Amino acid sequence: MLGLKLPTDPRWVNIVEKNIEDILTDHAYCEQKAASTAVSLIVSFPEYTELVQEMIELVNEEMSHFKMVHDLILEKGWILGRDRKDEYVIQLLKFFPKGGSRTTQLVHRLMYAALIEARSCERFRLLSEELEDKKLAKFYRKLMISEAGHYTMFLKFARKYGDEEDVNKKWQSLLNYEADIIKSLGTMETIHG
Repeated sequence: MLGLKLPTDPRWVNIVEKNIEDILTDHAYCEQKAASTAVSLIVSFPEYTELVQEMIELVNEEMSHFKMVHDLILEKGWILGRDRKDEYVIQLLKFFPKGGSRTTQLVHRLMYAALIEARSCERFRLLSEELEDKKLAKFYRKLMISEAGHYTMFLKFARKYGDEEDVNKKWQSLLNYEADIIKSLGTMETIHG
């Protein structure tokens, strides 16, 4: 369903198991960044009313996820650590050239967001199936379903606002590019790395 070209190496879960505090901190910031992306789309493209309406809902949902992760961190007796650069996103954002029309910029941002949500969904599925901590596994199962909805929403808007055939071609190219990125990641205690 997600169309990802390269699945996450299941051994990544072993890294997660040994670094739950780091993973939860990274995950909290991923949720915060997802909310920030939604706000940024509202600010940058206010004339797209349907998108704005969906992004308002998304901001609320992502911040509720941030709170859920933060609550887990506190429940374990930890505090929210500092944010770190997301090497996955940094590499991903190099795919599309800068510039172009406003519509092109919007479509590219929507495609990036769709892919980040798809990879998050895939990683959350892996965590929900493989984590020894069953409470945490159940938590990730719930979030996996949510991420899948976000992925399809962003891709739907990209196809709506761009030329669907062009978007589909770019999407396949972006998926191939992302697979190359994933080959060099999966060894760090981060959601995407």
